[in-house]
Amino acid sequence: MTLDYLFKSGKNPKIIYYILAYARVATPGIVYRRRLKKALKSIESRPDAAYIKERINYYNKLEETQELPEDVERLGDLKRSKKVKSVYFLDAYQITCWFNFHFKWNYVPGDVTHIPKIPSIVKSRPIAGDNQNSILLKLVQVRHFVFLNDKLSFKEKKNKIIFRGKADHRPNRTQFMSKYFDHPMCDLGNISKKNILPEHWKVEKCSLYNHLNFKFILALEGIDVASNLKWIMSSNSIAVMPKPTYETWFMEGKLVPNVHYILIKDDFSDLEERLNYYIKNDDEAQKIIDNANEYVSQFLDKKREQLIGLAVMKKYLKKTNQL
Repeated sequence: MTLDYLFKSGKNPKIIYYILAYARVATPGIVYRRRLKKALKSIESRPDAAYIKERINYYNKLEETQELPEDVERLGDLKRSKKVKSVYFLDAYQITCWFNFHFKWNYVPGDVTHIPKIPSIVKSRPIAGDNQNSILLKLVQVRHFVFLNDKLSFKEKKNKIIFRGKADHRPNRTQFMSKYFDHPMCDLGNISKKNILPEHWKVEKCSLYNHLNFKFILALEGIDVASNLKWIMSSNSIAVMPKPTYETWFMEGKLVPNVHYILIKDDFSDLEERLNYYIKNDDEAQKIIDNANEYVSQFLDKKREQLIGLAVMKKYLKKTNQL
């Protein structure tokens, strides 16, 4: 790993995240619970109240009341463990600490690609189908919610697409690498240390800012979502991908093809055609960049993000007949 990557990666500094998160854990819960009613009531008088309610109902689609089984965990049972890794513990605690710990919930940490049988708090869910039992919270935000300050204009960037990521055990990424690794418009690399895929695909990690030298950045889903999509959409480069099948707090299901990102076929067969089109029509490319930047901007108000998270949790408790 190069010094350039270590000090200029573009990722969120984890040390700051952990200091603030554990300081919250050390604060008595009553400090937050006393403020909950006032915080939630403040939504009603905000000029963006309708927008906030729309997002609450997008993350939490529960309509009918559903009783949770008696044996599910309580909020107070949340602890860091092998199952609940530190970021899943800390990000969930950021919301649960505002509520009485005797309330019940079903928390499913990790990259969730199925829809639980009972109402559950998750980081990710399938976009298609009846996904109302998958209630989204903003989890693993230190890794997923990264936004960049891009100083290069689209016209200044290379007429190529870049991808750096783990391709092993991810058939879609392996397929793309096989098809385009030697293509002159592609700069691709597998950063996995495992010896499963061709050795010549392996490369060292490069910083997020190094990606921004390219007009196009590949955003392929891994186990669930493409974790790089958020910072790509905050830049002056364009995300290129098939239509997403999973979503998180970023509401990937609301993204519009060729409005927020460049859509390619699931078999990637039209990649070269799509890239060349936007290289020749950079005015249309700039519209996509502007739309993507505007979409990202809705996640930058930290106070509003917290209010939405609290309201999503309150609705969960209400729809599971606990309030």
